[in-house]
Amino acid sequence: MVDPTRRTILKTGAAATVLAATRGFAGQAGQDGAAMSFYENGPVRIRYEEAGSGFPLLVIPGGGLNSSIAGLATHPFNPLEEFKGENRVIAADLRNSNRGRSSGPLEIDRPWDSHTDDHLGVMDHLGIDKFMVLGFCIGGPFIWNLLRRAPDRVVAAVLAQPSAWSAEHPTLFYDNNMGSWGPDLVARRPEITMDMIDRFLTRMYRTDADFVFTVTRDFVRELQTPILILPDDIPAHPYDVAIEAAMLAPQSELSMFPWKQPVERIPLAVRQIRSFLRAHRPVSA
Repeated sequence: MVDPTRRTILKTGAAATVLAATRGFAGQAGQDGAAMSFYENGPVRIRYEEAGSGFPLLVIPGGGLNSSIAGLATHPFNPLEEFKGENRVIAADLRNSNRGRSSGPLEIDRPWDSHTDDHLGVMDHLGIDKFMVLGFCIGGPFIWNLLRRAPDRVVAAVLAQPSAWSAEHPTLFYDNNMGSWGPDLVARRPEITMDMIDRFLTRMYRTDADFVFTVTRDFVRELQTPILILPDDIPAHPYDVAIEAAMLAPQSELSMFPWKQPVERIPLAVRQIRSFLRAHRPVSA
């Protein structure tokens, strides 16, 4: 059931304009020439791609609010390629990414949940109940939110270079997105204003500015879902928070660190992820 506030947002004329403008993307080619697929829910239109077969693995690309399937080519490894031999891998462009083909309303009062609605909506659209998830960067907060929203559906989770709040850089994500993602989106979408961007980003990154943005330490402490964390150590992906989350989660594992440098280590990290996914794949799958 959609709450009244969200129903009002979804029915706005601006949202209808967005939907009409984005229908022209249908039928374009995706990675390696694969046809794009779309999940639609009212004015929300999410472009996704699939690769391989086996137990479902949802992939959330990094890149912040410009997260996109195309961006996976710039990541340390591409899960669509690495895991399609054993998993049905699904990845999507984030709603309103300037580098993707997904669009929908800017839900100012529920930024994280609106994107989680899209992730779960794609899986529902594909008839997938239980799945694993692997996310880079912004995928970290999204994965924690998936675990909060759908704990019985997420079998295991891998967080690679997860983003989180840092006391040393408390307004990093707000500032970066106000300077790049927001103005670019406003230029493409005249019904969206910088005031709306400000309120969206304030709710997303400044209202609950602590830890991993979407859940509390107490939530992680009680979580029984198997977690594998591959830390990074840059302002957007704070090492200390990744380690703290791993220490709090009762069923967590950590990769080696650093795992991206030298590049010869990346195959070892991928091997660990593959072993982790195999170990937690349901027996019946």
